[in-house]
Amino acid sequence: MNKAIMRAILDKIKEYRRILLFRHGRMDGDCVGATIGLRALLRATYPEKEVLVIDDQQSEYLAFAGQADAQIPDAAYAEALGIVLDTADRERISNQKYSLCRELVKIDHHIEADAYGSLSWVEEERSSVCEMVAAFYAAFRDELKMTKEAATAIYMGMVTDSGRFRFEGVNGDTLRLAGLMLDQGVEIETLYAHLYLQEYGTLKFKAYVYEQMGRTENGVAYIFVTEEMQRQYGLDFESASNVISYLENIKGCLCWLAFIECADGSIRVRLRSRFLAINEVASRYHGGGHACASGSTVYNMEEAQRLIADADALVGEYKRTHAGWM
Repeated sequence: MNKAIMRAILDKIKEYRRILLFRHGRMDGDCVGATIGLRALLRATYPEKEVLVIDDQQSEYLAFAGQADAQIPDAAYAEALGIVLDTADRERISNQKYSLCRELVKIDHHIEADAYGSLSWVEEERSSVCEMVAAFYAAFRDELKMTKEAATAIYMGMVTDSGRFRFEGVNGDTLRLAGLMLDQGVEIETLYAHLYLQEYGTLKFKAYVYEQMGRTENGVAYIFVTEEMQRQYGLDFESASNVISYLENIKGCLCWLAFIECADGSIRVRLRSRFLAINEVASRYHGGGHACASGSTVYNMEEAQRLIADADALVGEYKRTHAGWM
């Protein structure tokens, strides 16, 4: 834990009356939880400050966690401190007006792909940025005021980005920080109902996925979710992307891929793996990310098939040279 950079960020927050929080596009629980949670934390601590999340993108699935704020004039950015959370490179920042801010702070847990910000706090080993926000509070709890609203959003991001505390990066500190959030009165049953109860149509779609999924010789599971499938089952892009979680429990499959067709003709790919790193494959196809959880983009079926073949070769090599995998 780098307390010096955390102190520098807190001191910078104290300097500004207006603080704008930014996150990545195609939002997930971590970036939503981090921005909504940090907003609630700073508003409770500094009621005299204006702390806003400005983002045109919305998530129906995560709407319960809290909404973004109304747009502000471009001129208002000039006197603001911008804090970008959970976003490795500037291109992925959802609200590109971040560049209008007087100063910028980066808080992230991805592999460093784009060094930006006058202050940058990056811890690649953390399971989530929400864990980092919780650590930020823990380091300065004599100065910061936590609320139930903030703790719920932060805990949500910790839960979702860690796969309910199963993924690499989870350690004792993760769970201690999660416990600190639970101490604020987080209603776990309600939170988990929002996150994990599924619509009837979603379950029908899941059954269809299991009929349509494929598997390579070395055990790479994959599924293509076309625009037609999305229309047939009433899925938005976010719901369609969640198909990746349907493939994670197949015995013998150390890597699983979901190809989601987008309206512009591109195909968004979500890559997940167990035991071996898959991010190097993602980097060959306009993407990157964590060792075992990455994203990429392909632009035709030929490119998609090459990605599958590359992942299959990687898994095959891993299985030949390692023992003890399941």
